[in-house]
Amino acid sequence: MAAAPAAGGSGALGEEEGSGGEAAAPQPQGPTGAPGARLSRLPLARVKALVKADPDVTLAGQEAIFILARATELFVETIAKDAYCCAQQGKRKTLQRRDLDNAIEAIDEFAFLEGSNMMPSVKPRRCQPAPCSYRMKAAVTRAPS
Repeated sequence: MAAAPAAGGSGALGEEEGSGGEAAAPQPQGPTGAPGARLSRLPLARVKALVKADPDVTLAGQEAIFILARATELFVETIAKDAYCCAQQGKRKTLQRRDLDNAIEAIDEFAFLEGSNMMPSVKPRRCQPAPCSYRMKAAVTRAPS
């Protein structure tokens, strides 16, 4: 049984729905999109549980939960890339705790994390703040502003 395109639809691939109401392929949509679309790598139910664990939070909408999950993913990606740059300066490919400490100390964006180490660690050595190609690309794209 073939489904005809909806009257108001654009007819683009991936808009047709299967028998379960799920999209045929995950498409970049907002959190209110198809239930089968997976835009966040973090489990939204876990993020929601963490948000609700805060006694100051009374209500948390699904969009807010999605944005928090996505922001967390981007933060973890950024700090991991910067920590990897510190590991590369030490001629290593494996991240260690001291690489995270070095990234936090070397990069101004992470200044809010200084002094918040939960576990004791060795004194971080200073790594260069922007040795990696991805930071260089970001600096080049931001330069014209």
